[in-house]
Amino acid sequence: MAKVFDSITPELQEFITAQHLFFVATAPLSPTGHVNLSPKGLDSFRILSANRVAYLDLTGSGNETSAHLLENGRITFLFCAFQGNPCILRLYGQGRVVLPAVREWAEL
Repeated sequence: MAKVFDSITPELQEFITAQHLFFVATAPLSPTGHVNLSPKGLDSFRILSANRVAYLDLTGSGNETSAHLLENGRITFLFCAFQGNPCILRLYGQGRVVLPAVREWAEL
């Protein structure tokens, strides 16, 4: 049975940081548009607080993800265990794109 958490607990943070691969999913509002689901990794995911995360889009164009975030902000991250006990963790949230020209880039 699925569990729902209001924030990222220390146990969930430990699970997330142990994963070498995660997935990012976004979708447009249009029912004819494509859901964008991409594998990510390379130590590019950070937990900034119990309710705030960030990742650096190192591979791929990121254009479809950026377009979806500009349109509706919806984003889902998925982490799954490929070793040890089975576990699938999804983080649902609102996202935004931060580009190098933006002041916040250096902070992140």
